[in-house]
Amino acid sequence: MSAPALRVVVQQEDFKLDDLLAQMRHGRPQIGAIACFIGTVRDLNQGDTVSSMFLEHYPGMTERSLEAIAQKAIERWKLESVSIVHRVGLLKPLDQIVAVVTASAHRQDAFESCQFVMDFLKTEAPFWKKEQVADQPRWVQARASDDEARDRWL
Repeated sequence: MSAPALRVVVQQEDFKLDDLLAQMRHGRPQIGAIACFIGTVRDLNQGDTVSSMFLEHYPGMTERSLEAIAQKAIERWKLESVSIVHRVGLLKPLDQIVAVVTASAHRQDAFESCQFVMDFLKTEAPFWKKEQVADQPRWVQARASDDEARDRWL
């Protein structure tokens, strides 16, 4: 039995889910379930129209943080693979921001671990988001609901 594959990428370029799935499944016939979350830029936030979002991160620290979150999932569930791709830079509504993909032999491990990774990513990964609303930029603040989602796993 091989160790679970772990892939973390932070990039400006868009990603294709089909490519992520193919990479994840390659050489791993034991995978019976794949769960995926894709986050996209919304055009509305807090009642305001969002024309764009700029995501910043701390290179090196961000990847280590994402790897640590994925490793926690690997320790908690029977996973074959975890892949996280997060974009940075200027994004527009409908653009993809993040993909979290987890794979296991059975669906429950895949479902739960995917949600776990996303819940921790939202609260623990060092990303900073600035939205453009009307003629003003504003920093996106942390939400109590994100902390509550993470805390249910503790």
